[in-house]
Amino acid sequence: MNAKTKKRTVVENGDTGTGEDLVLATLIGNGEDLSPLVRHAFETGRPEPLLQQLRHVSKKKEAEIEELCRLHYEEFIIAVDELRGVLVDAEELKSELQTDNFKLQEVGTSLLSKLDELLESYSIKKNISEAIKMSKMCFQLLELCSKCNVHVSEGKFYPALKTIELIEKDYLKNIPVRKLRVVVEHKIPAIKSHIEKKVCSEVNEWLVHIRTLAKDIGQTAIAHTSSVRQKDEETKARQREIEENNRSQLPEVAYSLDVEEVDEDLSLKIDLTPIYRAYHIHKCLAIGERFREYYYNNRLAQLNSDLQIFSSQPFLESHQTFLGQVAGYFIVEDRVLRTTGGLLEESQVETMWETAVSKITSVVGAQFSRMNNTAHFLLIKDYMTLFGTTLRHHGYEVTSLLETINGTKDKYSKLLMEECRRQISEIVANDSFGQMLLKKESDYQANVLSFQLQTSDIMPAFPYVAPFSSMVPEACRVVRSFIKDFVDYLSSGGDVNLFDGVKKCLDALLIDVLNEVILDKISDTSIGVSKAMQIAANVAFLEKACDFFVKTASNLCGVPTRSIDHPQATLTAKVVLKTSRDAAYIALLSLVNTQLDEFMSLPENINWIPDDVPENGHEYMNEVIIYLDTLLSTAQQILPMDALYKVGSGALEHISNTITGAFLSDSVKRFNANAVEAINSDLEILENFADQRFESTGLSEDYKDGNFRYYLIEARQLINLLRSNTAENFMNPVIRQKNYHTLEIKKIAVICDKFKDSADSLFGSLSNRNAKTSARKKSMDILKRRLRDFS
Repeated sequence: MNAKTKKRTVVENGDTGTGEDLVLATLIGNGEDLSPLVRHAFETGRPEPLLQQLRHVSKKKEAEIEELCRLHYEEFIIAVDELRGVLVDAEELKSELQTDNFKLQEVGTSLLSKLDELLESYSIKKNISEAIKMSKMCFQLLELCSKCNVHVSEGKFYPALKTIELIEKDYLKNIPVRKLRVVVEHKIPAIKSHIEKKVCSEVNEWLVHIRTLAKDIGQTAIAHTSSVRQKDEETKARQREIEENNRSQLPEVAYSLDVEEVDEDLSLKIDLTPIYRAYHIHKCLAIGERFREYYYNNRLAQLNSDLQIFSSQPFLESHQTFLGQVAGYFIVEDRVLRTTGGLLEESQVETMWETAVSKITSVVGAQFSRMNNTAHFLLIKDYMTLFGTTLRHHGYEVTSLLETINGTKDKYSKLLMEECRRQISEIVANDSFGQMLLKKESDYQANVLSFQLQTSDIMPAFPYVAPFSSMVPEACRVVRSFIKDFVDYLSSGGDVNLFDGVKKCLDALLIDVLNEVILDKISDTSIGVSKAMQIAANVAFLEKACDFFVKTASNLCGVPTRSIDHPQATLTAKVVLKTSRDAAYIALLSLVNTQLDEFMSLPENINWIPDDVPENGHEYMNEVIIYLDTLLSTAQQILPMDALYKVGSGALEHISNTITGAFLSDSVKRFNANAVEAINSDLEILENFADQRFESTGLSEDYKDGNFRYYLIEARQLINLLRSNTAENFMNPVIRQKNYHTLEIKKIAVICDKFKDSADSLFGSLSNRNAKTSARKKSMDILKRRLRDFS
């Protein structure tokens, strides 16, 4: 069964193999790849059928080949014969070729040797060219290195750096000699480091030099600012002068304004070449930021050192050096900021400036707080202001600095007031209060005209006795100096309301200092009449000088004169001094009255009940007349007319009151008609003297209705009443108002009770006891009764 099965399978395969053989044969004939079939057969585990098919195809192909060979056998034989003929020809050709080759080898051998020689020459030439090229490159490199060394030795660092840059850019990577390249690569950083050290050394030298030069730079700039300010002030003064002259309607051709040109280009020798070069070289070295930091740190350290104040030297002596050094420092930094192209930033300069301002204000504030001398105060303040103005011109913000300086105004005014008080007190204390003797015109100019104290526009004859004492011009000098110093102080600070500020402080000086010193002297009880009179005269002239003080202040402040020609510009001190002058008159009159009281101690010095009427009055009246004559003569020389009138009228009124008071005195128990007649004689002497002096002094022209005699009217009306035969008419209101209006009824009642028309002696009493009562006595008795009835 197995054999049958197998046979049947073979038959089946053979039957079915015909189609597969055709497919396989077609694939082989087409030259296609059989690997997929082979792989498939082995993968399915059935390679035998494929092998069998291949064998079958192979046998079939062999049969086809045999059939083909059989069909083309003759042609093949012919082809073989032809091939043999070809072989023979090939052998002949080979022999010929061998012969030709031998000949060619013989000829080519010599040519080949020549070719080798030629190639060797070409190689040598190439090597030589390369060597020349390398030599040229090395020579150029060495030439550049030599040039760089020369530049470095000559200090021409920028060309040296440009040479190094050229070497690095064009030569360094192409240097054919390795050792040379290594040397150059090693030397380039060393040269750069050397150049950096050299320029830094130059910068360090410049830093030392510029610090030494900074003081001269700053002081030169401040001096230039001061010169500009002075020229501006001179220009303004000339302009005011022209305005005043034009205002006076004088010909304009008589005046010209010669203004010098201000040199705006202040030539400060600041050489920044080392800084420019160093900064540029550092930028070329790509380390510009490091140099900026280096420069800033060194300059900041220098600033901190410059801002140190040493206590061993007074600030008054060192302030100009100190401020000049700082000013020079910031002038240099301003130039560096503007011209170096980024070496400094504005914020850095502002930081340094703020540091300096803080330190300066602290130092100066401390110095001002300890300062007691106004001249030193003004000197430092003025230089500080010039310092601030100078740096403001260079673009620095100085507002806070100037505000700090101007904040010392109260301190300065207080010091100036105290100094003026001391000077004026010394002047008043040392003054003899005698009229000033001016021996020549220059003295008159210096002491009278310079303060506009003249009483006449006519130049007097010399020697000239001034109506005031030396106190007046000396005090005016102190006040004028005060005005100038205060104007200098305020003007240097740029005060807008300069004149108002000066005027206010001037008022304070005249009222709180000068006036108080004068009042203290007036209240001194030890001064005599002559001194009191001279003080009163001095006050009057000081009052007159107030207009001069205002004009001086306006001129110094640059205020036109027309601006002060109104009542609002008048000093309050003028009114205060006028009040003090009145106080001086009162003190003078008090002293005069005291002296008169010494002469006129009537209750003690005269006999109130004399037997007879003294001839030519009492002796005391001669002393009174002499004293009054001397008093009025002196007053006429030094006092103004209104003061002279007050002194004369006041003295006479006091005498009148004294006479009236004597009748009322408790010391006078009684008086008689003879005493009345004697006092009447005294009074007539006084009246005649009053009339004469009133006319001789020229008062009659100004006081036509106020004769000196009027101030004796109370005493005159009292004496007239006591001497009247119709005394009882006193009680008649009409008559009393007409003839006795100064008398008081109560006082008259007291006086009349003391009036006894009889002598105070035994014999006088006996002789008059039986005499007929006179009409005067009757009239007086009637008056007494009526007065008692009235009371």
